[in-house]
Amino acid sequence: MRCRLGELLEQRGLTLVQLSELVDVSVVNLSVLKNNRAKAIRFSTLTAICAALECEIGDLLVLRP
Repeated sequence: MRCRLGELLEQRGLTLVQLSELVDVSVVNLSVLKNNRAKAIRFSTLTAICAALECEIGDLLVLRP
């Protein structure tokens, strides 16, 4: 699985710091997710990120071929 957080942030003109403030998740945790090093993610965090970025879960997380 691959996280497209970096691409979505760039498309929306947001930084990790700005997203961190919007979703109340630390920049470090968002960075781990952005760099595909996360082993798990809470549903509440996933929901908050998708709401802030106005996207669906499938836009954020995609399966690698």
